Amino acid sequence: MKKPIKKQPELFEQVDKLIEFATGTLVRTANRTMVITYFMVGKLIVEHLQTGDNKAKYADKTIEQLSNKLIAKYGKGYSQRNLEQMRKFYLIYHNRIPQNYSAELKTPAIENGLDIKFTLGWSHYLILCRIKNEAERQFYEIEATNNNWNLEELQRQLNTSLYERLVLSKNKKKVIELSKKGQIVNEPKDIIKNPYILEFLGLEEKPFYSETDLETAIINEIEKFMLELGRGFFFGGRQVRFTFDEKHFFVDLVFYNRLLKCFVIIDLKIGELEHSDLGQMQMYVNYYDRKVKDKTENPTIGIIICKNKKDAIVEITLPENQKQIFASQYKLYLPSKEALKKLIERK
Repeated sequence: MKKPIKKQPELFEQVDKLIEFATGTLVRTANRTMVITYFMVGKLIVEHLQTGDNKAKYADKTIEQLSNKLIAKYGKGYSQRNLEQMRKFYLIYHNRIPQNYSAELKTPAIENGLDIKFTLGWSHYLILCRIKNEAERQFYEIEATNNNWNLEELQRQLNTSLYERLVLSKNKKKVIELSKKGQIVNEPKDIIKNPYILEFLGLEEKPFYSETDLETAIINEIEKFMLELGRGFFFGGRQVRFTFDEKHFFVDLVFYNRLLKCFVIIDLKIGELEHSDLGQMQMYVNYYDRKVKDKTENPTIGIIICKNKKDAIVEITLPENQKQIFASQYKLYLPSKEALKKLIERK
């Protein structure tokens, strides 16, 4: 005799049970509870639409009916659009479920979800779910977690194509690391970006402003500039003077990077990079190495941020295999992701 087929609970009953348990349970923080709950809601919706007569073609109607019932009990947070986002969230991140996960609702689903690793808030994941490339999406999740990016900063880094800019400076092995570990800072070249995006300065694209204008704008937005520089930076000063042979010299911007344990000095050029600019930076670096840093610190890094540069000038002026001086362009507008991706494809 065949065993009777056990009737599955209605979708509303399952989701209702999940939400009721979640609203009465403390799971580290309310935000983490929310993310896990929405993930599990998405899971229940996907599984319901894949079983029995619940064909995917009826998905809109099913979700609409579920939304109406949930709104009546819990409010507008469970609109049809929001439920669709939860469904999408689960479809993108379903591989996060550990192998020993129990799909049965013998215990509340939110309890089963505790081993699923999510490190950001729901609003962060809404932004991440818009990224189609999995490696890129993983990179931004890691960086947002490690650097405590708020929503504005995550959106800015995405808009300014941080991932593509770093990919352009990495070999294939390092590119794979980006998606698994985020940006690793082990040597001077790891902190360099080309270009630097300075759209937050609010400067117009015109040939008439001076280097002082650029420097002043950076100081006024120093926190955002340091976020653009990357991890581990501390601000040391503006127009920092040093003297030798009875002459005074001024470094535009001085920073210290705690990850590399070294000074990072920056010179700003509003025009095209010339070989004399590289020679001047070499002098600055030599002075800091010989007169400022102590024996426990690593060699100084010098970065020239310029409007335009020719790689040939850099290559022929600096010694081969040198690891201390870099030249990068800056841009005052958001770059085209498509243009950057084309460069990556040609790489």
